[in-house]
Amino acid sequence: MPKFNPDPRQVWLTRVPACEYRTLEGVTLPEIPTGVPVTTTLIALRSLLESMGLDRERFNTPSWNPLGDLVTEGSSVVIKPNWVLHCNFSGQGMDCMVTHPSLISALCAYLFKANPGRVVLGDAPVQGCEFETLMRHLDLDRWLGPWMERISIRDFRLVTLPGGRFLGAKAASLSRDADRDYIRFDLGADSVLEPITFAEDSRFRVTMYNPDAMRNTHAPGKHQYLVARELIEADVVFNLPKLKTHKKAGVTGALKNLVGINGHKEYLPHHRKGGQDRGGDCYPGRSLAKALAEHLLDHANRLEPGFRKKALFVAAYALNRLQGRQQARVGLEGSWHGNDTIWRTCMDLQRILRYGRTDGALAEVPQRLVWSLTDGILAGEGEGPLSSTPKHLGLLSLASSPASAEWVHALAMGLDPAKLPIVHGAFGLFRFPLVDFQPTDVQPMTPEGRIRLDQVFEKVGSPFLPPIGWKGHCEKEQD
Repeated sequence: MPKFNPDPRQVWLTRVPACEYRTLEGVTLPEIPTGVPVTTTLIALRSLLESMGLDRERFNTPSWNPLGDLVTEGSSVVIKPNWVLHCNFSGQGMDCMVTHPSLISALCAYLFKANPGRVVLGDAPVQGCEFETLMRHLDLDRWLGPWMERISIRDFRLVTLPGGRFLGAKAASLSRDADRDYIRFDLGADSVLEPITFAEDSRFRVTMYNPDAMRNTHAPGKHQYLVARELIEADVVFNLPKLKTHKKAGVTGALKNLVGINGHKEYLPHHRKGGQDRGGDCYPGRSLAKALAEHLLDHANRLEPGFRKKALFVAAYALNRLQGRQQARVGLEGSWHGNDTIWRTCMDLQRILRYGRTDGALAEVPQRLVWSLTDGILAGEGEGPLSSTPKHLGLLSLASSPASAEWVHALAMGLDPAKLPIVHGAFGLFRFPLVDFQPTDVQPMTPEGRIRLDQVFEKVGSPFLPPIGWKGHCEKEQD
């Protein structure tokens, strides 16, 4: 058993003054072997681990092994970064969009001192992600050189969309099998989606997928997810999100990042068809043009690739643009503050990772340790997660509770966590809970000591630009 008993109320924070990912030439640390690059990220992680008091007696000696207090020797470990896509549609670089490889490297520098058994590094990006292109950008051979032979890198997707958004044919993975490599969970009536599930009107949607397929995975009393087996077989999971604003959820970090443990998007409701006035949450109010555009998209997603499919997509988005630039950007995919679906999907996945067993059932007690190590050094603001623009925040956080972590993250971003369903919803009173305390009990911890929640923005924060569909609806009034 691990030696350190985490307090889920605590969120450990440290600042990186330069807000950059840089190798520090000529700098050495006694516990880090020669040849391992010392980076600004490694220094920040070291500060967090020191602040937590891990392996305190041996700190600043060659034998210091802080993660030995969290990871039992021989344990199975999964590192889950944010590898959402191989490019940033904003054109402003990848460092504000994906977990920086220097953070993975820094974690490995301490993780392998604890001598784990199996280490898997993987994610399920969006279906159109070119995984090989992403790997070349990340240059993991360089960053993880000393440990590459001991790490298994995995693309958790069961299907991809190699041909692109309009004409792409979905392709089954050449290396993963639905029965062998995944565990199917059905949360049934315990799903947080159940209260918005109606038999007579199946409205759940996910971009680019046949709406009929989701009826097979989400219906009254039936809520299925297809989770990569590696995570459920793990003893410890390190969740390494990139802190960003998000068009559908408002914010993505420790909570939203678990969408990438599910291998097939047909199991992931992201929004509900229709405007808010008609029982959906795709867009506010009602709109004849948007309703017709949604109908065309549904029809297109039922077709095989070809010119007809592309023509329907083009027509749908042309109709959407008739609303004007701002209303068009609120979109056809639940990209606004009224989305009442995506946060529920995320709560289900969080509970599965916390309580899930290899037989596809949820246990009454947590089955593994999950640590959230969040990369907010160069964060993302604006139209994330795929069009993020850089935000120099310089923040690194570590917590055993993703709910606590995200409450603090929202405050640091100048956002009101009570106005973000994915954040305040994580403190909900449902079966298989994520926490057993209130947001007011969360304890932000810095190297200088504990600070109050109302001090987070002043001490470690900076205001983020929300996505257009959230602007004016999620910001926190600052004193």
